[in-house]
Amino acid sequence: MAPPTPLLAVRGSEGLYMVNGPPHFTENTAFQRDSGKSSKVFAFSKNGSLFAWCNGEQVNIVNVTSGDLVRSFDLPKTVFLEFSPKNNVLATWQPYTTAKDGAAGVPNLQVFDVKTGKCLKSFIQKKMQNWCPCWSDDESICARSVNNELHFFENNNFSTIANKLHLQKVSDFVLSPGDQPTKVAVYVPGSKGAPSFVRLYQYPNFGGPQSALANKSFFKADKVVLLWNSKATAVLVIASTEVDKTGASYYGEQTLHYMATNGESAVVQLPKNGPIYDATWSPNSTEFCVVYGFMPAKATIFNLKCDPVFDFGTGPHNAAFYSPQGHILVLAGFGNLSGQLDVWDVENYKLVSKPQASDATYFAWCPDGEHIVTATCSPRLRVGNGYKIWHYTGSVLYKYEVPQNAELWQVAWQPFLEGVFPAKTVRYSAVPSKVPNDEPKTAQAYRPPALRNKPATSLKLHEDEPPQNMRPQSKNSNKPASKTALKNQRKHEAKKVAKQEARAEGSQETAPTLQEQNVLHNAVPLVTSGDPEVDKKIKNLKKKLKAIEQLKDQAATGKQLEKNQLEKIQKEAALLKELEDLELGM
Repeated sequence: MAPPTPLLAVRGSEGLYMVNGPPHFTENTAFQRDSGKSSKVFAFSKNGSLFAWCNGEQVNIVNVTSGDLVRSFDLPKTVFLEFSPKNNVLATWQPYTTAKDGAAGVPNLQVFDVKTGKCLKSFIQKKMQNWCPCWSDDESICARSVNNELHFFENNNFSTIANKLHLQKVSDFVLSPGDQPTKVAVYVPGSKGAPSFVRLYQYPNFGGPQSALANKSFFKADKVVLLWNSKATAVLVIASTEVDKTGASYYGEQTLHYMATNGESAVVQLPKNGPIYDATWSPNSTEFCVVYGFMPAKATIFNLKCDPVFDFGTGPHNAAFYSPQGHILVLAGFGNLSGQLDVWDVENYKLVSKPQASDATYFAWCPDGEHIVTATCSPRLRVGNGYKIWHYTGSVLYKYEVPQNAELWQVAWQPFLEGVFPAKTVRYSAVPSKVPNDEPKTAQAYRPPALRNKPATSLKLHEDEPPQNMRPQSKNSNKPASKTALKNQRKHEAKKVAKQEARAEGSQETAPTLQEQNVLHNAVPLVTSGDPEVDKKIKNLKKKLKAIEQLKDQAATGKQLEKNQLEKIQKEAALLKELEDLELGM
């Protein structure tokens, strides 16, 4: 049986409607277009069978396949709504308001039984942030944050609080995906000199810090992002500060931490300084991709030991998106970047295509793992609104631009459960398309008339670093050296030095070893040449050699050096020879 065709929901000033996905791209007739301009929000259920939206008058739920109305609620001011994982409950949120006399407002967060339409519970939820209750995948547990506590409900029974987790000033939490037992990651910001911390608990074992599965504390954290992998075995914690006290970044400072449910934790060492733009788990749960560093940013895949697996080099990227099947990775650059998409086959680490999605404000993989949608939406950008559907090989298969004076607000693919669309073999040649790709080509740098007939000079603000498999490498160096390999390499070098010293024993006029030379060169000179210029040169050479020694020590501990640092190390022999010649002439 052929897999189904995913739908694309489109919301804008032209109304709310659905488009049949590839290869049709026609408006879906089962869903009757809502032509009103007051559509505020929509949401699919997790398996894509139900669709809910608010049109400014009421919240409606329809069956996606038949288009039949399942349920309707009189909630005209709803701005957020979400289905529980098994479609049993619909949660809605309206802005909280108080009465004119200062009396407390009415509850603005409702949870409804989808089958009966009954309101299971109403809550007062003043803040928009983290408004929605969080369910486990089987809906046996539901949790929400209330003041300094997490309240847990079981089997969608909201009349009784089954369990509580009390943590002073708890500000964020995330339930683990997948099967039971359910785990919960909680974040408590630091105060009055105390560090912030993230803890992992297994429900319902909330006996305190000693009952936590893992505990990680850090000082540099005003807020965090908690990312569970799909197997619920580990969490990535992106910790951010509002201000970078070193003054290196306007956007604050970020660090990345790894926590596992077996108690292990680590700081993910990133070889390039600068912001962390994105971190995302592969669907296989055994590796993750991080985009980081001052522009041009680096992108690296790490394993569960936080060791680098593959380095994509540098480029104009600030986001990473794995396909639902995990076989393709897109590195993208949106916002103030040009919209370049680098599409990679992550099984073989081969570049598939480099399309350009200029002015895109939204990106999403189709559940089939073959197609992508990019969109330019208001209010992020109010001109050039529209969307494109691409094949990952770079072909634009469908393009829609809204009419002048109209706006596009939101697009989203109909989701499907895992396994509906199996992974297909990655292809590298672009699929045929009748839609011309009108993306602008990279503009050439301006050259004044006097220089136009002369050879161009390659002046760059920065040196781009190619992907790991495109760099000149020695044999057996396709992957970064592991900590064990570096340790063995240091032992081998120590043995080599010991053998050289053993051979030199008994000889009075033997040349000093490299280590001895460095000790001599780093020592304060007791004898001068009598020429201030020569003494200055000797001092500068020793300073450079000392810096090279420090770089070699860093490389020996596993730190990945930049290109200019590696070039410095390669100049060591020449600097030693120059120093020796100067000292012989004294």
